[in-house]
Amino acid sequence: MAALPRAVTQAAATVTPATAARALFVARRDGRRVPSALVQPADCLEAYAIQDATLAAIGTVGGWKVGARAGQTPTCAPLPAEGLLPDGAFLTGPAWRLRGIEVEVGFQLGVDLPPRAAPYTRDDVAFAVHAVLPVIEVVETRLADWLGAGPQAQLADLLSHGALVLGQRQPFEPAWFDLANVETVLRFGPQIVAHTVGGHPSPDAGALLEWLANHCAARGAGLKAGQVITSGSCTGLLFASQGTKVQVEIGGLAALSVSF
Repeated sequence: MAALPRAVTQAAATVTPATAARALFVARRDGRRVPSALVQPADCLEAYAIQDATLAAIGTVGGWKVGARAGQTPTCAPLPAEGLLPDGAFLTGPAWRLRGIEVEVGFQLGVDLPPRAAPYTRDDVAFAVHAVLPVIEVVETRLADWLGAGPQAQLADLLSHGALVLGQRQPFEPAWFDLANVETVLRFGPQIVAHTVGGHPSPDAGALLEWLANHCAARGAGLKAGQVITSGSCTGLLFASQGTKVQVEIGGLAALSVSF
């Protein structure tokens, strides 16, 4: 593998969470890409520090994404409120290059879960959730070498979050914490590109939200009423072409769409 230019390696050696976050913020704002060598956190703690600094530059936190592969510790990222979009949103411009699509079940909080000494329990989280809704996460990256950047850089880049399209809310029932039998249909135009039943890699959404509540409390932020928490893809990740209308159906919830 060819060596990185001296200027890049020197800059990478002096990057701090604040400067990495600034680079990611500018890239997000301008629809550009950051050399992956400039966003290489030493560990998860530094990646989360970059997330916090990035959101401080972007603005209000409108929600969170959390997910895990089977048997692995979850990871999460705050979601900018400006990127929570209504059903039927039309996305165009230089920011939308990957157009990655993930079909997910979202949970909206009705009360705050602030930092506290006692750990939050599953019952605490279930009490706090006010509504369930279908969502489409649009996956994008600010990293020039997205696949080669590594998991810590992707974690710092808000876990490759681009936007979250929100469907119709309905009252939450605890049974929604079990995603093992959720049926989803994903269409690109008229074509069905994914049809899954129980396709989520970590289907206990209650465990994911419990972990998130305690993780955010430890970060000193907590979770706030009105925030939407998205719980990982039920269909895997697929990529839409420019000009595609993406349509989603999740059993028991209203249909929704996004277009490029």
